[in-house]
Amino acid sequence: MRLRHIPGAEKQIEESTFVIQEPEQKKGCWAEVFGNENPIHIEVGMGKGKFLMELAQQNPDINYVGIEMYSSVLLKAIQKRETLELTNICFMCVDARKLADIFKKGEVAKIYLNFSDPWPKERHTKRRLTSPRFLARYDSIFKDKKHIIMKTDNIDLFNYSVESLKEYGYNINDISNDLHSYKDNIITTEYEDKFTSKGIKINYFDASKN
Repeated sequence: MRLRHIPGAEKQIEESTFVIQEPEQKKGCWAEVFGNENPIHIEVGMGKGKFLMELAQQNPDINYVGIEMYSSVLLKAIQKRETLELTNICFMCVDARKLADIFKKGEVAKIYLNFSDPWPKERHTKRRLTSPRFLARYDSIFKDKKHIIMKTDNIDLFNYSVESLKEYGYNINDISNDLHSYKDNIITTEYEDKFTSKGIKINYFDASKN
């Protein structure tokens, strides 16, 4: 899907107090960014931020970092953030390949991967956010326990991800091919709402590795 560019989005992001500018300079200092030692959970590819902002509202003792590389999408999240009084969430406009340059070992406790680009072509396998290449990047920022939660409508990406994590040593703690029939009180993303309204089932897993 082609994203519509919003003129001036980059400048508004640069001027936003909710966006961490030059996040590489915060590596090893994220406790200072938030002003506390609370656990940090990140969402890679947060879209317009609905999911992460609802989590932040419900869990004030956890710090959240939303990562989104598309400026026009991130701008929508900033606009929503401006209506909320939160102190435990911030955003950054970066590519997920830079995670190890932004967080040091032990700074991240949990990663959410919601409706990631499936990169369906075989030659693009390494670009999937659950490929061994990305799992190695996550290893470099996780604490001793690694914890990944994923939701997707794409069954091929889902099956690939489950096998990829298993091969990498993760345990699948919880799994469903129809999340909304399986759990109640689910915090949803914008894509998730769109898909479920059309009757599309959501695949979900919770995985960890010690």
